[in-house]
Amino acid sequence: MNLFDVYPLNDIEIVKAAGSTVWDSNGQEYLDLYGGHAVISIGHTHPHYVRRLTDQLNKVGFYSNSVKIPLQVALAEKLGKVSGKTDNQLFLCNSGAEANENALKLASFYNNRKKVIAFKGAFHGRTSLAVSATDNPKIIAPVNETENIAFLPFNDVAALKEAFAAYGNDISAVIIEGIQGVGGIREASVEFLQAIRTLCDQYNAVYIADSVQCGYGRTGLFYSHDYSGVEADIYTMAKGMGNGFPIGAISIASKFKPWHGMLGTTFGGNHLASAAALAVLEVMEQDNLMQNAEEVGNYLITELRKFKEVKEVRGRGLMIGIELPEELSAVKKNLLFKHHIFTGEAKPNVIRLLPALNLKKEQADHFLERFKLALKD
Repeated sequence: MNLFDVYPLNDIEIVKAAGSTVWDSNGQEYLDLYGGHAVISIGHTHPHYVRRLTDQLNKVGFYSNSVKIPLQVALAEKLGKVSGKTDNQLFLCNSGAEANENALKLASFYNNRKKVIAFKGAFHGRTSLAVSATDNPKIIAPVNETENIAFLPFNDVAALKEAFAAYGNDISAVIIEGIQGVGGIREASVEFLQAIRTLCDQYNAVYIADSVQCGYGRTGLFYSHDYSGVEADIYTMAKGMGNGFPIGAISIASKFKPWHGMLGTTFGGNHLASAAALAVLEVMEQDNLMQNAEEVGNYLITELRKFKEVKEVRGRGLMIGIELPEELSAVKKNLLFKHHIFTGEAKPNVIRLLPALNLKKEQADHFLERFKLALKD
């Protein structure tokens, strides 16, 4: 049997990792500023993380949600404290797509409506409704097509107000990334997020803050949407939550009242996943990683803006997009194969930096030195 060929693969096999450094099967060392797509939040093989998972695996690795799992309670308490959303409720699942799927479903249960507002450039996942709210027709299969999603221009307050005036009480939810990832590291404006909050309140719609990539401390705030000064009704999360162990979640405002069977999952919140997520939050808290993400991220953004070859630098904290002109489209490839630095990308020509939140300033300097060389390769 062959693997289903869905990803273009670099001819590199990673066999060892520690912090923000990885090594391939030939012994070549790389600086990892990609983090497996914003997943590695506290660094590869962090000792506390490894210990937490190993200890848990030696006790019990899995049992279903048909029994009490105290680790879930501890995770909810810790997440509430670190995120500042202590009054919210937590539902645990396995991925970002699942988190967004369940958030949209919960919103529809809440107000008994179908219409969802999403935005140009959005990426919310690949499952049925999440992919329908993703602005990429190529990955929306015919069975996923629905008239219930309306795509609006990103950061256009006037268009948002017009949509609410037109659809009125048919709108179930508005879903938005605080910073679009696949869309090219584009930040929602404070005015725009505040307008979403105001209109959702006015029409009893649900404000869903997709924090799968832009959340979990990456921007220096726990949820990137927090800079707007308003609260969302539901926050979705995954990627950095488990530092590589599959886990996702939604943080749900207290106004939503659950009933048995409303949402469900077999693997969500299992013993190992909860232990992994607890380890991440413990390290984030103990090592002040949100502060580090803000400080090192601000340093990188400031220095990157000094390069005359760069068209624009966007982002916040350690979620950074470097837009390059078309003639420098080979820079990402050169960073990897000539300078041994992993980065991400967004089309058409944006390099994405999504490193661990404990990235050191010396590592940021190493990237800047190599980036300068890569611009001239």
